[in-house]
Amino acid sequence: MSLRDRPGRGSRVRRGGCDGTLLGVTDMLAATEPSTWNLAEWGTIAASYFLGAIPFGLLLTRALRGVDLREMGSGNIGATNAMRALGRWWGYVAFLLDFAKGWVPVYLLASLATPQFEDPLVIQVACGTAAVLGHCFPVYLGFKGGKGVSTAAGAIMAIDPFVLLAGSLVWIVTLQLSHFVGLASILMGVAFPFAAWWRHSSEPVFVGGTGLLTLLILVRHRSNIANMLAGTEPRSGSRRAGRESDSHG
Repeated sequence: MSLRDRPGRGSRVRRGGCDGTLLGVTDMLAATEPSTWNLAEWGTIAASYFLGAIPFGLLLTRALRGVDLREMGSGNIGATNAMRALGRWWGYVAFLLDFAKGWVPVYLLASLATPQFEDPLVIQVACGTAAVLGHCFPVYLGFKGGKGVSTAAGAIMAIDPFVLLAGSLVWIVTLQLSHFVGLASILMGVAFPFAAWWRHSSEPVFVGGTGLLTLLILVRHRSNIANMLAGTEPRSGSRRAGRESDSHG
């Protein structure tokens, strides 16, 4: 389900200026009152977390090479390190699986819930955030996971592909200019809430949700930020293989 599929969206978008935003915030606060949530909604959010926590990159390397991805390359369980360990095509498979961990909860699992509140977007954002948290802090691996970019991209794709497209363009341009994959991923994350606000300024749930994902991406990339400030972050195509060189996954 995308933003355009939600009932009642047209009337909300026509509210202009600060009045529309304030009314949207009021609606969001009323809709997200935990006491109004039922077992289906909480169960869907929990399922989103546990799906997001599945370490597909780690499972692929164990199945195909019999090794622990955490002991190879950067030690990250995401698609970048999986590509390093398994080659380009299996790395793409790992990326698509991590991407699906964000898309499936938002597009499919959220539709299984029966929200008592008016706005289905609330449960979509909650499921997407839970999936990204699962990828970054997987219960199966002692809460030591990936950096969340692929899974966040899948969640955003399920709500509004244009926002993902805008972030992807920022990623491509930044990578071409700087050759820092980490910087490209960080700026991609920063672009998400701005694109969401431009497209859906009257949807504080979506804008706030993308802002939360951006904050999480920044936190998970703090080692890349430190390396760039210190001048030790490898550039794209570099043969340097530091354990902190991964930028997404």
